[in-house]
Amino acid sequence: ACLISQFENHIRAIAGWPLGDTARHSDAVMTNLIGSDVERWREFAAEPATAVHLYGKSEARQGRKMGHVTRLYTKS
Repeated sequence: ACLISQFENHIRAIAGWPLGDTARHSDAVMTNLIGSDVERWREFAAEPATAVHLYGKSEARQGRKMGHVTRLYTKS
């Protein structure tokens, strides 16, 4: 994972601002929340160094991406 995301650097470039540092500070693993997996978001949110990103969709259906979980680990 990096301190500055590709999206932030995109906006910085458009705005004529200096680009941010993209050096990696940790390893990250992203897991999609598909269908009813989204019901476990509280369980994932309780894990250390974990962020839950829910997409605000009104109905969970089989195969529908409802969000994702990002877990950070010590940089290898």
